[in-house]
Amino acid sequence: MTNTKVFVSLNIPDKGIDLLRAKGFDVEVWTSDEPISKEELIEAAQSVQALITSSKDKLDAAFLEACSHLDIISQFAAGYDNIDIAAASRLGIPIGNTPDAVSDATADIAFGLMIAVSRKMFYMHKSIGRGEWGDFKPRANLGMELKNKTLGIFGLGGIGLEMALRCQGAYRMPVIYCNRNPNPEAEEVLGARRVSFDELLAQSDVLSVHCSLNESTRGIFDRAAFQKMKPSSIFINTSRGPVHRETDLIIAILNGEIWGAGLDVTDPEPMDESNPLLEMDTVAVVPHIGSATVEARDEMSRLAAQNIVEFYETGQFTNWVNRID
Repeated sequence: MTNTKVFVSLNIPDKGIDLLRAKGFDVEVWTSDEPISKEELIEAAQSVQALITSSKDKLDAAFLEACSHLDIISQFAAGYDNIDIAAASRLGIPIGNTPDAVSDATADIAFGLMIAVSRKMFYMHKSIGRGEWGDFKPRANLGMELKNKTLGIFGLGGIGLEMALRCQGAYRMPVIYCNRNPNPEAEEVLGARRVSFDELLAQSDVLSVHCSLNESTRGIFDRAAFQKMKPSSIFINTSRGPVHRETDLIIAILNGEIWGAGLDVTDPEPMDESNPLLEMDTVAVVPHIGSATVEARDEMSRLAAQNIVEFYETGQFTNWVNRID
């Protein structure tokens, strides 16, 4: 791979960088604490043949037209809604991602958020700092138990499957799911039952979102959807913020249409520090840390690099989003 140049748009772990360099690639990494701008990324791309980018880089049609010489773009993320896939395909640019690297880490966050919401953990933690511990009150600050509650998964892929395994193993939760296509593995391993979207809303005690963001899922959890859920239900989103409408979610919780929510993703990101969700007792929000483990980020780095290595060695690669014949 001598003379093949790769630009990496963010300071990823060394695993992928070391792999590329060991294979003879010439690698340049953006190491600034400030995110690279679109203009800077276009400029950097002009002198390389391959890119590793992040979900924060907007690779729209204009960007791809300006960088149509690229052999491959590999995304340091599982999602790729920041990329105009149709434009990339039209220009013949293969797009790769790192889907399997984040399954365990993101499922852990979803599982943790579920527990935190069910027991009002974030709110009660903050109450200590406000000097509100107080005396024992048998009817105050009550949460709910999760054993035998129904888990609904919207988008039962790798992350959703790991979330379901945790919930069933810890709390014996029956699993229902809504997918465009059946998931035979989940049905065999978990006894999961595929249902319609409306059935998912009506039957779930915990509804955990693990879908990709696209035109069919953008804003799908809106006021009408929340009104179809149980008043005792918990909404969890660790996928992408725009899958739910945040104003509608706020109203649903305030009106008692659902119990609460656990969010690793918001819309917009970062979340405004004055957002009322941050003060609600049945809400837990973390700042998009689903993949933030040493193991997951190392594997993301390795897979993003491996996509490029495989492409140049064989013309194919495992995590090809827009396979081009």
